[in-house]
Amino acid sequence: LMRVKKLQEEGFITGYSAQIDVSKLGQTLTIFTEVTLKHHQQNDFARFLTAIQKVDSVIECHLVSGGYDYLVKFVTAGISEYQTIMERMIELDIGIDKYFSFVVLKSPIVKSHLPLDIIFDK
Repeated sequence: LMRVKKLQEEGFITGYSAQIDVSKLGQTLTIFTEVTLKHHQQNDFARFLTAIQKVDSVIECHLVSGGYDYLVKFVTAGISEYQTIMERMIELDIGIDKYFSFVVLKSPIVKSHLPLDIIFDK
């Protein structure tokens, strides 16, 4: 217990969470969205992030390299809710040039832990 407390104090452990089987609560839809911004100045990225952080359905947002700027993970009640969110973000003019949506049909592998021993070769 003292070791865990020390890891918490040093910032290695940043929090605890419960894993909930959302399928028991009702039907959900997970969508991964590739977002490309119109412009690529620092204030353009900041404007997008400020807006996207306010969207409760956004579960993850990653700045990535490649053919688009952000990979965003949404979890919604259904496709119409997602469509409403995207239409609203376009209306707000937060700098989105284009986006592509990928609806998750099935998630055969979902891990809640990182393979630290493999990543850090220990």
